[in-house]
Amino acid sequence: MSKRDNLYLVGLMGAGKTTVGRLLAKHYGCTFYDSDHEIVARTGVKIPVIFEIEGEAGFRKREEAVIAELTALSGIVLATGGGAVLSPTNRENLKKNGVVIYLRGTPEHLYERTRHDRNRPLLQTDNPLARLRELYQQRDPLYREVADIVVDTGRQGVGGMARVLCGKVDLLRSGLPLPDTAD
Repeated sequence: MSKRDNLYLVGLMGAGKTTVGRLLAKHYGCTFYDSDHEIVARTGVKIPVIFEIEGEAGFRKREEAVIAELTALSGIVLATGGGAVLSPTNRENLKKNGVVIYLRGTPEHLYERTRHDRNRPLLQTDNPLARLRELYQQRDPLYREVADIVVDTGRQGVGGMARVLCGKVDLLRSGLPLPDTAD
């Protein structure tokens, strides 16, 4: 298996990892996986229920097992949960087994996308925007650590973002260096 056969998307909740991941999988003829969806399928319960029963630590343990299994596959596109990078094991598996794409969004933009979503247990607080800012500050360095490609989500549509990413992935796969700037 070549590292270049797999694409892994990381970033905070609401960055568009699942939506963009599906487009990339279709473009490259790969199988698409979403680590959160895999956890729900295997447990039979939604993520907020796992958080309620097992806490975040229990959820992260399940997430680590699923990501280890999925990163052992070849020819996949994987959208990871926003906190997947908190685990050093996950970071290592992502980095060594595929091309990692960081979809970077500002906390303010991500808040607009997630503010009505009740399936985000970490945002069930009195001030979800402040929580997103805190998560961004904590996780952005970890996303950057594992990322081969960084793309700012901004206000561009998912189709445009997918086209930009395909160009960057193709450039990377050809062995040419990527420019240092994020789009």
